[in-house]
Amino acid sequence: MSVWSRWIRQPQKVWLRRALFQVHLWTGLALGLYVVMLSITGSALVYRNELDRLFATPRPTFDPKATRLTTEQLQAKAQGLYPGWTVTRVGDRITRRNPTIEVWVERGGEKKERLFNPYTGEDLGASVTQGEYFVLWLARLHDELLLDRPGRYWNGVGSAIFCVTAITGLVVWWPGVSRWKRSLGIKRSSGWRRFNWDLHSAIGFWLFLFMLMWGISGFYLGVPEPFSNFVDSMSDPEAILGERPGDVVLTWLTRLHFGRWRDAPVLKAVWAIVGLIPAVMLVTGVIMWWNRVLRKRANVIEPSEVSI
Repeated sequence: MSVWSRWIRQPQKVWLRRALFQVHLWTGLALGLYVVMLSITGSALVYRNELDRLFATPRPTFDPKATRLTTEQLQAKAQGLYPGWTVTRVGDRITRRNPTIEVWVERGGEKKERLFNPYTGEDLGASVTQGEYFVLWLARLHDELLLDRPGRYWNGVGSAIFCVTAITGLVVWWPGVSRWKRSLGIKRSSGWRRFNWDLHSAIGFWLFLFMLMWGISGFYLGVPEPFSNFVDSMSDPEAILGERPGDVVLTWLTRLHFGRWRDAPVLKAVWAIVGLIPAVMLVTGVIMWWNRVLRKRANVIEPSEVSI
């Protein structure tokens, strides 16, 4: 039987498939908590704009006909609300989207940045709340591992390894021509181990393109130079930068990665839910590895320990 025939009928007996299984297993285990972290934070950040609005200090309604307080009046209001503090800044511009005035007060090296109602002089709250700082921290954790630019690079490297995990997983998924349909679904009536295996296999197949997209786009966002250089080499030098076909593809790659679709709540929900799939794949994969390897080793060791 040729290698191709064995691959079609009994892929488990093909050496290359066994080798790729080891690559899939160990790259998945190596990425481990890193993938879970990216998965959870990425799903949350699909709603980053909504979270920012949720945690932000409430703004008053913009009223172009209302009379604004003068800078001196706002300064006096702030001084009255913060006796013993020095007012070091009073903003002078409001917009329709942000009809507030930022006021800074300082005392003994401590600084407060507050938002004031420009019509009433009411202290609305902090200009940047703790909730907004948390969302920013979440974004930095997801985008750059809290390491600034070097973190983006290592995020790109991790995403490239994740691509290897996803591609080898698709190869390993193929069970043979007589059993492939069984690997497309989940049998609830079987035991929990079989259910876990079916879940890992079926989700990995049906959502493979999503995971590959996140791996490739994460690689691009962390290490953009190879992508940009490739687009430059393949593009018309006279074309407008940003409108070349390659530039459009890279723009869409970024949009697909973050999934912050405007005026499309259903798509956002899909991205947020599917974004958790890499974490599910990691957890189910670890359970499979535990059952196949560690559990068997424990069972082998136990009798000898008892005899001792």
